[in-house]
Amino acid sequence: MEHVVSATEARVHFGEMMRRVAEGQEEIIVERSGKPQMVMISITEYKRLKQNGGVESTWQEKVEKAWALVERDLQGRELPPADEIIRKMREERDEYLLALR
Repeated sequence: MEHVVSATEARVHFGEMMRRVAEGQEEIIVERSGKPQMVMISITEYKRLKQNGGVESTWQEKVEKAWALVERDLQGRELPPADEIIRKMREERDEYLLALR
């Protein structure tokens, strides 16, 4: 469950919030001037995020993951050439726009 508090409220009730996060697996977003600044999460959740790649990955890793998903979805079929995909999408767009008239 997610809870939003001001920075002042977080300072005044820090001990209580720490207990709620640690025991209840609650996430608390702390705002300053109405803008989110940080999140309080349990150490268990923090470790899970670090272990499972919850930290930012490089653009190369993101591209590799995307290609792996595409290959999985294709299930051994060949990916059509980009110009063919673009042509087909344009045709579908044009048909859609004509139907709106």
